[in-house]
Amino acid sequence: MIITLITLLLAAAGFVWGKLRADIVALIALLILTLSGVITTSEALSGFSNPIVIMMIGLFVVGGAIFNTGLAKMIGARLMKLAGNSETRMFLLVMGATALIGAFVSNTGTVALMLPIVVSMAAGAGVSNSRFLMPLAFASSLGGMMTLIGTPPNLVIAEVWEEASHSPLGFFSFFPAGAVCLVAGTLLLIPLSRWFLSGKGKNKSQQDGGAKSIEQLVSEYNLDKKLYGLTIKSYSPLDGKTLADFNLRGQYGIDVLEVRKGDNSGRLIKNVSHHAADPTAVLSAGETLFVRGDSEAVDKFAEEYDLSISEGDGGGLQFYDIGIAEIVPLPNSAIYRNTIAEIGFRSRYDVNVIGVRRNNRIITSSLGDIKVRQGDVLLVQGSWDAIAKLGNESKLWVVLGQPLKEAAKVTLDYKAPIAALIMAAMVISLVFDFVPAVVSVLVAAILMILTGCFRNVEDAYKTINWESAVLIAAMMPMSFALEKTGVSELVAGSLVGSLGQFGPLMLLAGIFFTTSVMTLFISNTATAVLMVPIAMNSALVFGVSPLPFLFAVTYGASLCFASPFSTPPNALVMPAGQYTFMDYIKVGLPLQVLLGILMVFILPLFFPF
Repeated sequence: MIITLITLLLAAAGFVWGKLRADIVALIALLILTLSGVITTSEALSGFSNPIVIMMIGLFVVGGAIFNTGLAKMIGARLMKLAGNSETRMFLLVMGATALIGAFVSNTGTVALMLPIVVSMAAGAGVSNSRFLMPLAFASSLGGMMTLIGTPPNLVIAEVWEEASHSPLGFFSFFPAGAVCLVAGTLLLIPLSRWFLSGKGKNKSQQDGGAKSIEQLVSEYNLDKKLYGLTIKSYSPLDGKTLADFNLRGQYGIDVLEVRKGDNSGRLIKNVSHHAADPTAVLSAGETLFVRGDSEAVDKFAEEYDLSISEGDGGGLQFYDIGIAEIVPLPNSAIYRNTIAEIGFRSRYDVNVIGVRRNNRIITSSLGDIKVRQGDVLLVQGSWDAIAKLGNESKLWVVLGQPLKEAAKVTLDYKAPIAALIMAAMVISLVFDFVPAVVSVLVAAILMILTGCFRNVEDAYKTINWESAVLIAAMMPMSFALEKTGVSELVAGSLVGSLGQFGPLMLLAGIFFTTSVMTLFISNTATAVLMVPIAMNSALVFGVSPLPFLFAVTYGASLCFASPFSTPPNALVMPAGQYTFMDYIKVGLPLQVLLGILMVFILPLFFPF
């Protein structure tokens, strides 16, 4: 028992200290308990095979796909319209939407679904996402208090009550007290989050070694001006030919920037393939050429070669597989005094030069004849991998920014419908419990990968926050140590025994806050299982109804906000919000205490002694 208590105190001190990552502190505590023989090796490793941890990993992938396909941005934009310009209205919207979903879906799943949406909303509004992410985690737990299936402790007390009274609890028996708690929690979080969280995790401006964002490059080089989409018809002379067969620049004064073939059939699963203009690539009917030039020249070209002109710019340039970046020739580079055509960017490096910035002047026409001068900056276009490989030519130029990171920022928005369908199917499965929750999540994660919601499997793995997963997995075995050494039972029994003499209300408070404190160190489900028999026996000794005491256990287990490892949702938002352990103390502890006091007086009103 002494070793367990010392380890627990050291772990808490490590979390508060904050100099070591939280997952490392948790692993150290786990090793101490294992090496000292308090828990077995299998018990120590059980957290890493726990369904909750596996589900967290799958939910990271699902959430990454929601973000990667732009679905999060789309949903966030719609919520932003409802919120308007009011940060408070946005806060209330996030809390309400999260609590509503959390009432029917596990709080872990709720946070994983909402996290990318809230990040997109905060970015769109230009506010710190840390103001919303911790409240997001708390709202998922508050929402779970309103229905029978909202959180596992609810099911624990429902089963015990049915066995004791032969009267089952209804699906919404939890709603009245849970709704009061949600409203009070939201009102408390508005000032708490503003005081302690608004200054954290400010959205950073796009500064990456002098690199500009894709949007900035498109605007600066006027790539979206005089841009037209020309689709090749079945009988067009271009069908089966290459761009090299036609002197488009010399005859019409137009440049082909991109060739794209998309699925316009209206099907849910769509595929879009596109590539930078390659003079040797064979063109085919159905492909769209994105060209830049004067409208008269484009109209003439389209008429002579039987091409249909898309309205506006045909959707504009896309950067799913191909991208753009600036390169700066080095002072002693061998490319100086050579024309761009002589350098052979296409044949040697698989990229095209589509713009030159010279003395604050942008040149986009007759580029092949331009000789490279000192101070020139070249805008190149090609596959993201090809642009990244330009960095290998370190004696010739410097590539501004990190192309592969820019590629990761480009959303595959044509995959958003399939991502939405998979997400909806997962939520329905979680609500109606068709299969175990962890299976539903893993199936959704695999489907996101197989349907192309990620560019590759590596991108899917990159969305997983391993720090959070390891933190939860390493802390879960702490419950074995607390139960095996009798710490949990000793603490619970002592507190309840000392407070019981003051009457049922004080006993109710003792049970509630004992449960609340214990949940900081072991899972809320384990805490509920441990505390339910104590609550039942205490009520029977007093000769009062056990129901308010059972609800005190489940709500005490759900109101666990003062620690990042109390629940998986708290850990999920920790890295994204750039929170420290002390942030949870500052915001979560007063919230937990104040809501606890409120619930002690509210529960007897809804469930009389």
